[in-house]
Order: sequence, then structure tokens, then C-alpha cells
Amino acid sequence: MKYLKKLLWLACLGITYPAVAQEAGKAMTFENLVEWNRISSKSISDDGKWVTCQMEPWVGDATVKLYDAKGKEVASFCPADKAVFSSSSRYLLAVSKPTVKETDSLKLKKTKEDDMPMDKLIIYHLSGKQETIDSLKNYKLAESADWIAYQRGRKDSTLYIRSLDGSKTFQFPSVTEYKFAKKSAMLFYISIEDKELQPGLFTLNPDKGTPVLIKEGKGVFKQTTFDEQGNRIAFLYCADKDSVYKALDLWLSENNVPAKLLAGRGNKAFPTGWVVNENGELQFSKNAARLFFGTSPEPKQKDTTILAANRPEVQVWSWNEPVQYTVQNYNKEKELKRSYRAVYNLSDGSLFQLADKELPDIKLGNEGNSSVALLSTSRPYSLSSMWEGRTRSDYYTVSLDNGERKPLLTADYGDLDISPAGKYAYWYAETDSSWYTIALASGTKYRLSTPQTFPAWDEENDVPDYPGSYGSAGWTMDDKYLLVYDRYDLWRFDPIGEAAPVNLTVDGKKKDISYNLICLDKEARAIDLSQTQLLRGFNRTTKGYGYYQAKLSSPGAPKTLLAGNFMLSVPLKAKNTDAVIYTSETFEQYPDIRLSDLNFKQSIQLTHGNRQQEDFLWGTTEMVSWISLDGRPLEGVVYKPANFDPKKKYPMIVNFYERNADTYYSYHMPEPGRSTVDYHLYNSHEYIIFNPDVRYVDGYPGQSCYNCVMPGVTMMIAKGYIDEKAIAAQGHSWGGYQVAYLATRTNLFAAIESGAPVVNMFSAYGGIRWGSGLNRSFQYEHTQSRIGGTPWSAPLQYLENSPLFHMNKVQTPILIMHNDADGHVPWYQGIEYFIALKRLHKPAWLLNYPGSPHWPEPMADRVDFQKRMFQFFDHYLKKSPMPKWMSEGVQATEQPFELGY
Repeated sequence: MKYLKKLLWLACLGITYPAVAQEAGKAMTFENLVEWNRISSKSISDDGKWVTCQMEPWVGDATVKLYDAKGKEVASFCPADKAVFSSSSRYLLAVSKPTVKETDSLKLKKTKEDDMPMDKLIIYHLSGKQETIDSLKNYKLAESADWIAYQRGRKDSTLYIRSLDGSKTFQFPSVTEYKFAKKSAMLFYISIEDKELQPGLFTLNPDKGTPVLIKEGKGVFKQTTFDEQGNRIAFLYCADKDSVYKALDLWLSENNVPAKLLAGRGNKAFPTGWVVNENGELQFSKNAARLFFGTSPEPKQKDTTILAANRPEVQVWSWNEPVQYTVQNYNKEKELKRSYRAVYNLSDGSLFQLADKELPDIKLGNEGNSSVALLSTSRPYSLSSMWEGRTRSDYYTVSLDNGERKPLLTADYGDLDISPAGKYAYWYAETDSSWYTIALASGTKYRLSTPQTFPAWDEENDVPDYPGSYGSAGWTMDDKYLLVYDRYDLWRFDPIGEAAPVNLTVDGKKKDISYNLICLDKEARAIDLSQTQLLRGFNRTTKGYGYYQAKLSSPGAPKTLLAGNFMLSVPLKAKNTDAVIYTSETFEQYPDIRLSDLNFKQSIQLTHGNRQQEDFLWGTTEMVSWISLDGRPLEGVVYKPANFDPKKKYPMIVNFYERNADTYYSYHMPEPGRSTVDYHLYNSHEYIIFNPDVRYVDGYPGQSCYNCVMPGVTMMIAKGYIDEKAIAAQGHSWGGYQVAYLATRTNLFAAIESGAPVVNMFSAYGGIRWGSGLNRSFQYEHTQSRIGGTPWSAPLQYLENSPLFHMNKVQTPILIMHNDADGHVPWYQGIEYFIALKRLHKPAWLLNYPGSPHWPEPMADRVDFQKRMFQFFDHYLKKSPMPKWMSEGVQATEQPFELGY
């Protein structure tokens, strides 16, 4: 116990020791959770011959590993992160970090930031050679060439540029900003005045080696950007740093010649009083024929002639303002920086304001190549979105060639997007469960489906709102077809509705498999039906996954490549070959990285995270089913301890949210979770975890939970291996509400942990989600809280579903966790819960991690929460001694010194 306390205390400080050697079949500890290595990133080289990944504990030093195509680990770097391959696949770059132990030790000694150790850059030649650049301040790798640029030392602003093979190097002093073009080695850098160099913006083609001065100046450069090839560069510039907010100019250089002025304050294309906005992103169209930039009214400046103390500080909330004041306040900084898109056409020098305050939102077609864009506003309808949970919008097209606007839709709930080639706007209308398109050139609207012709809607929707869709897979080449999912299959739609929809995958519904198209080329924007496609399928009966091959040019059953009783990730493909990496997992099988090709006939396991399990007791899973009290079939997952003996009696924790049976094969990576029990930890201590599905009836979420969960618990007791005197329930947020409700309906549970729960739906209805500023009313009228009405239209439902008004029935000890900075559920809900239980003299404890949001965020707090929850359950389910924090509490004066365990 002393060792445990010491290690947890060190974990609070970010210091960890290597894991203690474990005996075979040993139960997991909190230290094991903290030290557990997960794969936090992975990538494959463009030639498919190399794979790298980052193995990282929850607290401690990450390790970058490198593998060849035969599965051999050829290099390992620790501590290190941010591994990336060069475009040639000849180099691996990674950032070497100081150890956590070293940095934390120096922080305890109050070492100054300038004296702390710096990162290093590792350049690993895949032929075997390794170089290290120390005192790394920052660096950038060219995406399409074997060049890097970097700076060293905290106070040195020299920019170093070198080829990865080291054969060419350059350096330039006093550089404040630099960046490579996306598709070439062209680089820009901005320098301040130096005795060796003119101040200004320079470009450098490192293959030629001579920098070119694009714009001389000591002023402020903003938003500097290349087109993809680096042939054009645009930027904002103001000679006076104090006038940036009102006097920025837009500049452009083509073909590496000195820049020319395009626009500035007072341009006739801008609305009166508008300026070029410093926060507006500069963006070239894909073909570099257009340059997009941001404008806005000149930003207001504070009156500096009045003392701040003499100006009242007041918020005025108005009943009819379109946007709730709390949302305004949350978005204030963003709105103060808001800009409105304008365009400069390089071919003829024309410039047009596209968006403005009336139509502020814009979507470009064909990555800016299209001559038409989509404008919209939801502001006239924002007030009703407060309780509807969705908003209507007005839509217009705008010509990028002349700025002309044409109306498309008015007050429509659709969320319109633009097809890749820019020919159509398209959307799913939840209000009538149909797919629509509009031809942007003509404005003609087409209805592609109806509820009678195509089941587009979520068939399992159980909230009091219109069901969503199963989504779209995207468009085929040249916008010829729109591909849309139903619950099982992928369908081809004619975008003008003349031809009937075609089921391309044919057998999804018959086999109870839901197919999804995998986009292997991350730069592809349309689907080439002439090419063989890869699908991932989910078997709704077995809960297993598979990879399937399909030629979608005509209907046909997909060919099975790899399928079974496991969960498969979305594969990551090498850019230039058919090599792929993927993971396969079950509750017992770690999601190690495997290397294969697109046939998946053979695979090579690269990582061996599964070896971490060898020393521990590891549980198993079982799918179970039962009938709810209102007659509906349900599924759930039982997580059993290792060496399970059906003749024994086990304590059980019922942990749930809504529906989780479909995640049957999820590994559940061990971690000090911020909101739920760790299944592996509890299994190793001979707890059974039961995760039941819940299906809801509008207006009665609490009763629905009871109807689903309680017969599931009864079913488990009937199996004979559950100690019915040692059953607990645990849930967080919506799950926290449900277990709080159950405590008012049954005394079956020996203990309940309720995290961030709502207990009073009346007060919660009028609450604010401080993480967004949104009022919570929409949740009760239309979404998760599922009342389907207001407190004045459905007061009995609010009363019946609010645990607070039934606290006198609670006989179960309750542990509440609710934090004072919760941005999802007002933490006063947790206080109301605790005060009611305390007033009724019922055993209850409340954990508040000050400053944390909806869950504990710092790792020390997460470990603390996990430990207290474990002790709470261990006391009530296994009769372990009650820890001091439960028996005596932790007084405010003692809290800085005493944890109570």
C-alpha cells in the first residue's frame, strides 16, 4: 500500500517508474493502467516498404518504432514522437524528447524555461545511417521533396535548410516564419532587418539555391500562402504594425517575380468601410486560377480615453435576439475575428465580394475551381434552433466570375454540400427522409428518393425527432452518380432522378451486413467506378467485421477478403503501392498493426502490444440476450474474469450508456478512464461487468432504462453465478442519469456510481451547456433526454423522469462525480443530487475535481477517480474496509495534504 501511494503521488507529478515485474496471472493495478502502452499513431511509407508507429503509455515516455516489410523491428527511438516518412521513402524523421522523469525533476527544482533541455531531430536514413540535430526549436519537412527547414536554440532565429542526404545546405538569419509548398520543394521565409539581409518576404527553390526577394519591408506579413506547386505566393502586408487591423493590403507574386498589390482598404469591390481582414485565410483554388481572401468591417477599437473602472460591465440578454447570449459570449473571440470571403480572379484581375453579413457562410465547389459557390445564412432562424436542436437556412448561389447571387432555398432544414465537380448541391432532408439535389447552373431541384422508394432513414432512431440518414459514400467521377447508404447496402443514384436507384452491393440486407466504402486515396475527391473498391462490412448478427472487394460499375455481391469474429480498423494504404496496414482486435486480442496488401491473403504482425497481457489475468466476453419488460428483444455483453467458474458467485457491475452490443469485439484499451470502470482491471479482480443495451420510448427515458436493464440483470442472476447481494451500477453523463433513476426504482444495487448526472429535468431544461453556450432545452424536446416536450407541456414526464423528486425512495449508497467546470451538464445537478441525499441522511459522497470539465482531465485526477471508485465498489460488493475518505471525509483544511486513502 505504501508503494501504491508513492507511485500514485509520483504519477500526480508526471514521474513514473518502470513497471514492477508481474507474476503470471496477477490482477492489474492502477500503475499498470497508467503504464499501459497504446498505439497512438501509425503510418506507412509511400513505397509500402516501411511502417512506423508510436507506442505510448498514458503517463511516461513514448517510443517510435520502425519496421521493414518482413516484420522486423529495425529501429526504435525513446523518448520520441511525431515520426514521419519523407516523400521518397528513404528517410524517417522523429523528434527526440527529454524524458518525463528528467523534465519533471527539473520543474521541481524550479528550473527556468530557458535552461530546460530542448528536443532533438532524428534523421534516420532507411539504409541504416542516423543523424541528430540538437537544440531543435521547430522544423518542417517538405511534403513532396527530400528537404527540411529548421531552427535551433530558443533565442536563435537562423533558418537552416538542407537536403535530407546532407549534400546541400543553406542558412538565413533573423527568420520569423517559413513554409514549404505542398507539391514542391519551393519554400518561403520572412526575415526581419539584419545587417546581412534585407527585411522582407523571400522564396527559395533549394534546387537552384538563390533566394528571391518577393516583397521588401519591415512591416507585418500575414497569411502567407503558396499555391500547391509553389508557382504563386500571396500574402497580406502592412508597413505600420499598429495599423494592421485597418490597413492590410493583399499582394500576389507569380512565377517568383516581385509581388504586385491587388487590393486594400477602400477597394470599390468591398462594402463601404470594409478592410482586408488579418484573420481571413488566403487560399488558392486547386488550379490556382483564383485567390480567396477575407474582408470585414473595420474592427472597432476600445475608447482609451475612459478608464476601464469607469465603464459599466454588464451583459444584456434579450428575449428576441436570434442567438442566445451565452452562445454569443462563447463565440465572442471567434466572431471578433470573423471575415467574409472575397475572390480575386487571376485571369482577368477581377475582384468580387462573395460573402457578407447577410450571407456569411460559403462553400466552394471543386476546391475553388468551380465558377459557382454556395452562400447561406441561418441567422433569421437561430432563435428556434435553441429548442429544435437544428436550424433552417437560406441558400444562394454566387458566381465567382461576376459576383451575381441567385436564391436556391429559403428556410430549409437541409445541410447542403457541393458535389466534387461543383455541378450539384445535395442533402438529406430529415423532415421527409429523402435525398435531394439542385443543379447549380440552373437552380433546378430534384427529389431522388421518398420514404416509399428508399429507406434512407435510421431505422433504429429512438429520440423524439426526425431520424438521420445512413449517409453518403460520395460522388463518382464528373458528378455522374451520387452513392448513398441504406442500413445495409450501397446504392447508386442518378443526380437528376431520371434513372431508378441501383443497389450496387446487392446482398447486405440478406446477409445482415452493413457495407461501407473505404477511401484509400486520401487525395481522391470522387469515386472511380472502373476501379476495384474496398469495403468494410459489419455483420449485425455476429458483430464481426470483414474486408470486401467490389467492382461498383455494376451490381454484384462483394467478394469476401477477410472476415470473422473480430473488429477491423479502416486500413491505411501506401501511396504508391497496394501495401496496407490495419488492426484486428477482440476483447482478448490487442489491436496490433498488421502489414498486408489489398487481397489480405497474408499478413505480417508488426507490433506486439499483446505481450503486455501475458502477466495478467485477462477476461473473456459473452453475448447475451433477453426480452425487455415492454416486450422488445435486447442484447448485451458480459465481461467475465479469467478462469471463470460458473459454480462460483461473482460480484457484478452494470455499466451502460445506450447501445453498446455492436462493440462486442472492441479491445477496450486499459487506461485510467475519466468516466467509466476499466473492464480489464475489474475482470482481473474477479468482477463481472454487464453492459446491457437500452432502447427508449419517447417521453419515458427513465422507465425505458428500467424496462431494459432490470430484466437483463434478472437474466444474469438466473444464470447462477452472480452474487445478487453484490451488484452495482455505474454510468456517466446520460449513463449517470440512468443509474440515478434506477436508484429510485429498485434496491437491488448494493452501490451506484453516478457521474455528471442530471437529476432535475426541470432545472436542467433551462440550463446552459457552458462548453458551447447552448441552452439545454433542445436535448429534452428533441434529442437524448427524450422527453419530447417542454416542462409546461409535459410536466408529468419531467416529474416522473427526474430522480430528485423521488430521493426518499433511495436505499442505495451513492458516489457522485461532478466537476465545477462541467461544460455539458451543469454541475449544480450533482449538487442538487448530493444535498438531497445528505438531507435524507443517506450515504452519499461527491467528488469534484476543480477546474475539470465533464470528466477529470489531468491524469493524476483520473487515477484518483479510478481508485476511489474501485474502493467504493470494493467496500460495498466485497466487504473491503471502508477507506478514510469514505468513513471520515477529507476536510477542506486537510485537502491539500491528505487524500484519504
